[in-house]
Amino acid sequence: MNYTAAPEAKQQNVFTAGTEVPVAAKEGGGGYNHWWQDTSIWVLVPFILVCGILWKATKGGKVITNALDAKSKQIADELEKARQIREEAQSLLAQYQRRQREAEDEAKGIIDQAKKDAKRLTQEAKTKLAESLERQTKAAEAKIARAEAQAIAEVRAQTADVAAKAAETIIVDRVKAQGQTALVEKAITDLSSKLN
Repeated sequence: MNYTAAPEAKQQNVFTAGTEVPVAAKEGGGGYNHWWQDTSIWVLVPFILVCGILWKATKGGKVITNALDAKSKQIADELEKARQIREEAQSLLAQYQRRQREAEDEAKGIIDQAKKDAKRLTQEAKTKLAESLERQTKAAEAKIARAEAQAIAEVRAQTADVAAKAAETIIVDRVKAQGQTALVEKAITDLSSKLN
């Protein structure tokens, strides 16, 4: 593509650019003949007037600049406040996490102590139970021994009584047959005292 101007092309001035009549207008195609008939001129003029009025109304843009500065200061203040709130929240979070760790450590200590106490109490209970069973066993054995001794003593006494009565009966029968009653009674009395 060739970017150099063609030798037959005329250079146009900016101020005379809109004064030429388009080809379609020369041929009767309904175009415009003069610059004031161009609609783009009539759109440009009010636009420039509105921009001028706005420039004057805003005192050279100071009102807009001041409003933008105020808004940017407000945003900066809100960002600073949000940063402070975030720092406070992080501080509170760290504090609560520390408290949670302390509570967990304390709970672990309580559980460990409870386990130790439970083991100690279980061992004490086992020891006391064993001692109690041993005491009860010894008491039962002693009671059995006393009962056994008493039963043996009663059996001996009854045996002695039965033996004495049997001997008495035998001796009385023999003595009656022989007539020595006094001697038999004395022997029975001696025998009873020796057996008891």
